[in-house]
Amino acid sequence: MSKNYLESMKLIDKNNFYNPREAFEIISKVAKAKFDETIELHVKLGVDPRHADQQVRGTVLLPNGTGKNVKILVFAKGDKAKEAIDSGADYVGDQELINKIQNENWFDFDIIVATPDMMGVVGRIGKLLGPKGLMPNPKSGTVTLDISKTVSEIKSGKVEYRIDKTAIIHVGIGKKTFSIESLLENFNTIMSAIIKSKPASSKGQYIKSVSVCSTMSPAVKINISKII
Repeated sequence: MSKNYLESMKLIDKNNFYNPREAFEIISKVAKAKFDETIELHVKLGVDPRHADQQVRGTVLLPNGTGKNVKILVFAKGDKAKEAIDSGADYVGDQELINKIQNENWFDFDIIVATPDMMGVVGRIGKLLGPKGLMPNPKSGTVTLDISKTVSEIKSGKVEYRIDKTAIIHVGIGKKTFSIESLLENFNTIMSAIIKSKPASSKGQYIKSVSVCSTMSPAVKINISKII
């Protein structure tokens, strides 16, 4: 553990559960890296990821964005390709970009958006995209004909949340340079979306635990009674 990490641990009572504002105030003090650290949210849910009817996945537009310059790759042709370029997508193309990913192991992007007619081609590299969480999906809004709106929303701070194999959601909700108020607004927005996404088949306690941390800091546990 680094010296800064050990110093940060002294400011966090690992046996205490903080209200959201206190948690972000602590994180702002312990995030001491020289770069603008990402503020991460981790939510443990009381669902079983092995069951299709207990999947939790969705998208939400954070009111203050993520603070990250998201690089978007759009698979589209013709007018939709032009629409993607005009909307500010970082990379736009079809088969040539598929080849670049396959042959050059090129992954200089954060998210992929595709028109429905391109999914047959994109599916050929599903084994490469899937493990990295990059495969376009209608549920996340990344398979769409409304390229302009989708690219604009992603650039403005639209994020996807979904549970992993251990039923935990991990998502960035801002940067350490954000104000406490901005972080709280983003936090409340995504927590509300997660709560509304509770599967009908989920029984018992839905929100098991919530914590926040910066890229290089220990986690701060949040009192879930303060948010549900």
